[in-house]
Amino acid sequence: MQQRSVFIGAGLAGLVLVAACGGAPTSGSGSNANDAAGAKVYAEVNPLTGTARHDKLVELAKKEGNTLSLYTSLNADVADVVTPAFTKATGIQVKVYRADSETILQRVLQESSARFAGSDIVETNATEMAVIADKGLTGDYQSEQRKKVNPEFQYTGWTPTRFNIFAPAWNTKRVKGDLIPKTWEDLADPKYDGLVSLEVGDSDWYMTLYDYFRKQGKSDAEIDKMFTDMVKGSKVAKGHSGQVELLSAGEFGVVAASYSYLTAKARTSGAPVDDQPFVQPVVARANGGGVMKSAQHPATAMLFMDWYLSDGQKLILDNGLTPAIMPDGSDPLGGLKVLPVDVKQLLAEGDEWSKRYDTLLQGGEKAPDAN
Repeated sequence: MQQRSVFIGAGLAGLVLVAACGGAPTSGSGSNANDAAGAKVYAEVNPLTGTARHDKLVELAKKEGNTLSLYTSLNADVADVVTPAFTKATGIQVKVYRADSETILQRVLQESSARFAGSDIVETNATEMAVIADKGLTGDYQSEQRKKVNPEFQYTGWTPTRFNIFAPAWNTKRVKGDLIPKTWEDLADPKYDGLVSLEVGDSDWYMTLYDYFRKQGKSDAEIDKMFTDMVKGSKVAKGHSGQVELLSAGEFGVVAASYSYLTAKARTSGAPVDDQPFVQPVVARANGGGVMKSAQHPATAMLFMDWYLSDGQKLILDNGLTPAIMPDGSDPLGGLKVLPVDVKQLLAEGDEWSKRYDTLLQGGEKAPDAN
C-alpha cells in the first residue's frame, strides 16, 4: 500500500535541507522589514472590534495596494468561488497559488529559507499548518471570529477555517437494519467481512481512534485485533472522493471513515448513501489559515481572514464543505462527541503511525478505481 507522505520528523528535516540547498522557486529581498511592519499592524488592529476594526483594515489595505497573495489547497471549484467573492466584497485583487498541501508546505519552507516573502496567507491542512506555525512563520492574528472556533481547535499561529469529519458511511441498498453501524467496534464484526472499505491515507484517523480506545481501557492487543478484524475482507481505496463514488455504485457496503461532507454531497445528488446518525465519537481534523509573519500585505491578509471566518464560511457551507463556524455563528461540531486529531502528536509520531497503518492495510485488497 502507498503511505501518505507527511513532512514530519526526519522527513521535515530533509525537506528543510533541500530548501536550503536548492533555493526558492522565486527570488527576492529579505523579509525582516515585513516582519516588523506586520507586528505593528497586529498591535494596532488586534485590540479593535466591529466596525472600527473593519474600517481600519480597509484603510490599511488600501495603503498596501489592495492586493493579496494566497496559497491554498482548497479544491479549485471552491477556490474559484471564494476568492472572487472576496474581491467583489472588498475590491482587493487576489493572486492565488493552488496546490496540494504538501506542495504548499514545500514552497513555503523554500521561500522562508531564501528569505522571500511569497505569500500573505497560507490556507491548507492541519499538519502542514502546524509545521509552518511551529517554525515561527505565522503572525499574531487575533479576532472576534477566531474566538468562535470550537475551543478544542484553538491553535497557536493559525486558525481553523473548515473541518474534515471522519464517520462511517454506508450504501443504503446494501446496508440496512442491523447492519447499519452504531459504533466503531461494529465494523470489526464478521458480518461486515467483504463490505468495508478503508482509505489508504487515513493514518491520522487510525492514530486518533487507536488512542481513544486506549483511553477507554482497551489493551493494545485488543485494539490491534479490532482493526485487523475490520480490515479482514476489506477493499482499500485511494482518495476519499473516489471511495464515495464506489460506495454510491455499490462496490462496497460501508466506508469506515468517510468525509462527512462528501457523503452529504453524494446523498444530496441522489446517491443511495447515508451516515446519519453519526457513529460517535466522530474524528475531526481541521484545515485552516495563517497570516504569514513576513506578509507584504499584513492588513489585507487580516481583512481576508476576518471575511473568510464570517461571510466566507457561508460559501464554504454552500459548496458542500464543513465550515469552522456556521453562518449563524454556532459551532458545526456542537452536540457531537468529537475526537480532534492531535496535530502535535501527528508531527511527532506521524511517520510511525503511517507505517503501522500501511502494514495494517496489507490485510485488505485493492479497491477498483472510480470512474
